[in-house]
Amino acid sequence: MSAVRRVTTGAPWEDSFGYSRAVELPNGLVLVSGCTSVVDGEIAGGGPYEQAVNSFGVALAALGQLGLGREHVVRTRMYLTHARDVEDVGRAHKELFDTVRPVSSMIIVSGFVDPGLVVEVEVEAYRPAPAEAPAS
Repeated sequence: MSAVRRVTTGAPWEDSFGYSRAVELPNGLVLVSGCTSVVDGEIAGGGPYEQAVNSFGVALAALGQLGLGREHVVRTRMYLTHARDVEDVGRAHKELFDTVRPVSSMIIVSGFVDPGLVVEVEVEAYRPAPAEAPAS
């Protein structure tokens, strides 16, 4: 791959704020922008666990558009509005990534664009280069 590939999902902020949901670089690194539990303009899932699962689902769907899955994830970042939600969000992360074990950060922030959101996630993945054919 020699060009940057960009994925859009039709989320309303992608066009109005000018960003892509995911970008794949020529070196195989894939960056997924902040994902929340907003589906069809509404917050899906009320609690932190449900919002985390839905948010990671949005990120994994973007990776899927590039032919990648959770096994390609090498880094996650979880932004939470309350420290009390650490265990719920951590449980969701473990259920999704326990066998993958990406590096990860969990960060407490003051808020998001919609006060009903309590979790936002970012994901980075890596597409390994195709194996070179053995010399004959």
